[in-house]
Parts: sequence; structure tokens; C-alpha cells
Amino acid sequence: MDRLDQINTFNRLIRVSRETIVGLKTYENILIEANKSLNLVGNSTIKQIWIRHFLDSAQVIDFIDKNDKTVLDMGSGAGFPGLIIAILAKDRKISLKLELVEKSPKKNFFLKEIISKLKLNAEVLDQDILNTEVKFDNDVFVARAFKPLNIILELIHNNAQNWKKIFIFLGKTGEQQLIQASNNWDIKYKQRMSITNNDSFIIEINKLKKK
Repeated sequence: MDRLDQINTFNRLIRVSRETIVGLKTYENILIEANKSLNLVGNSTIKQIWIRHFLDSAQVIDFIDKNDKTVLDMGSGAGFPGLIIAILAKDRKISLKLELVEKSPKKNFFLKEIISKLKLNAEVLDQDILNTEVKFDNDVFVARAFKPLNIILELIHNNAQNWKKIFIFLGKTGEQQLIQASNNWDIKYKQRMSITNNDSFIIEINKLKKK
């Protein structure tokens, strides 16, 4: 699928303003340039940014409640899905703040550049949440290409209180990870197939309890 077809597909499925499309093109251009030195996304996906990364990340926006105030993106990397959620929240005039956790200083600089240029309601948290004791009070957590499911669940269980939803993007090993997680956790969740990849799906966790 060429770039124009990708943009048209994104706009057909997500429906955003012309201004938001311009903002996403700015994001795309900065990402392509930064990727030469930062390895933000795989080279095999660099020509499929609008589908593999923008559209894939955008899938959760319809499942975030308008009353939710903060979303934490665990291990944001290139800003997926956190920055895309922030862009769509701005497009839809939803009062939602994104907090992007990223331990790499160079990636932090990249994320801050996008936030500044697109004037997003987002903040970068320079933290290594795997090795630092932190406490989070966010309404919603999202994780895409971050860590295995069991590690994510442990992090949220230990460091977050009063959360409402957790969205986790899972790939080919997702079913196996869920089976393994069920040995240690009682999980109440909804499962939705990805609109960008037949081998992937997203789980929306509403309740989590350690066995």
C-alpha cells in the first residue's frame, strides 16, 4: 500500500480533521529523520508508518472514556500509542492528558519535540519503571511493544492504584502470554482483534487480582 493509500485508509477508519492529518505528516517526517540514528521503529515498517504505527495506535481511542483524565503510556519509545492518543484527543476536543514513560534521553528529546510542535497535552516522564520504585495514579494505562504481559501486570499491580482500564497490544505470542498470566492472575478483560494485523489483538483489562 503506497503512502497516499495509507493516509486515505487512516482517515476513512479514524476520521480526523485536515489539520490533524497535517500534524501527523509532521510527526511522520520527524520520525523518519530521527529513525536514522535512534532506531525508533523497525526499518521494515518505515514505509508503512500510517498503518503499522499510526492506525495501529489509534485503535484504542474509542474505548477511552471521556471522563478519564490521564493516560500513562508505558515505555513510549517512538510515541506509540501515547502520542497518537494525544493527537486524537486534541482532534476530538477531549480533555485528556498523556504521560509518556521513556528512559532513553535521546528518545525523550524526540518525544518532546513532537509534543512541542503539535502542541499536545502530553508530558514525558524520564523514568526506568522496571528498576525504580514509582507510584502512578493514572486512570488508564497503555502498553504497546513494551514488555511481556506478566511483567506489565506486575508493574501496574505494584505501582498503581484506582486505575480504570489497561490496554495492552499483543502479537503472535499473545494467546500464550495470556495462558501463562492466568497461572498467576485473575484477569477480567475484553479482547479485540487488531484492525491492522490478523496476528495481533488488544486486551482491555478491567480487573486484575493476584492469585
